[in-house]
Amino acid sequence: MRLQLDRFTSPIGEIRLVTDAGGRLAALDFTDYEARNLALLRRHWGDAELAEGGAPRAVTEALTAYFDGDLAAIDRLEVKTNGTAFQEAAWAALRAIPAGATRSYAQQAVAMGKPKAMRAVGLANGANPVAIVTPCHRVIGADGGLTGYGGGLHRKRWLLEHEGALARLAA
Repeated sequence: MRLQLDRFTSPIGEIRLVTDAGGRLAALDFTDYEARNLALLRRHWGDAELAEGGAPRAVTEALTAYFDGDLAAIDRLEVKTNGTAFQEAAWAALRAIPAGATRSYAQQAVAMGKPKAMRAVGLANGANPVAIVTPCHRVIGADGGLTGYGGGLHRKRWLLEHEGALARLAA
């Protein structure tokens, strides 16, 4: 399999975009986390060839619109993540969290029908290869605190502020 790599400049740093032959996002991560990005690609795609090339226009337009304030623009993007059945369920639950909202790991586990699987949910979220579009940044601690984020807590905070979620948490 051949995957295509492009880069996208965002307000929170350069992003690596990896798409499959159908134009679906296989990975989205920050350039300063390239090693993590490559490890997740190997885990989910094995020996797939990664070639430089342009991302589909629909992907870059949706990301531009999202960063410009159209928070729903990324909801229309297709992803192809190739995780385990549990990971795919966890990532689908993440995509069901609307912009501006947050959930705890326990709430995500309940939404998946696995109320005792909070730790497994956390591990699946940590293996999410498509940041922002599969919005693991919307999952916070049960106490309302910001928990780990693969792109760094400063980016998680920025994304939640951008979506208006931090204002709701503070209220």
